[in-house]
Amino acid sequence: MTDTTPLVDLHALKPGPEYWERVTGGAVPYQHCNACGESVFFPRAVCPHCGATQLEWRESSGRGTVYSATTVHLRDVDPYTVALVDLEEGIRVMTRIDDAVPDEPPIGRAVLVVAGEIDRQPALRASLAGEGHDA
Repeated sequence: MTDTTPLVDLHALKPGPEYWERVTGGAVPYQHCNACGESVFFPRAVCPHCGATQLEWRESSGRGTVYSATTVHLRDVDPYTVALVDLEEGIRVMTRIDDAVPDEPPIGRAVLVVAGEIDRQPALRASLAGEGHDA
């Protein structure tokens, strides 16, 4: 008879709540795999690069470059820019860029991503780097 007991209880490893707790606390968190050395984002129970479960939390500097961006137009709401940002740590995150000019996607521009809120919910926000910005 084969033992079907899992080696790791993946349901107990749900990283989502801890991620949002860290964002609420002001961090831009990501995971690092101690087995293969790769950075991991969005939070997972198992490393997508090597399958290991030795993931530890780290905090990003928030410095990155806009990979792709678009302007969102909704009725009764000012347009805003949403972007995919490549962070220095080797991960790509989705964020709103607060000071981007609508309909002028800042692709290739340096940004600083920080933890914040959108509609009273924890979220990652970004601002363009330049005069008076660190990134």
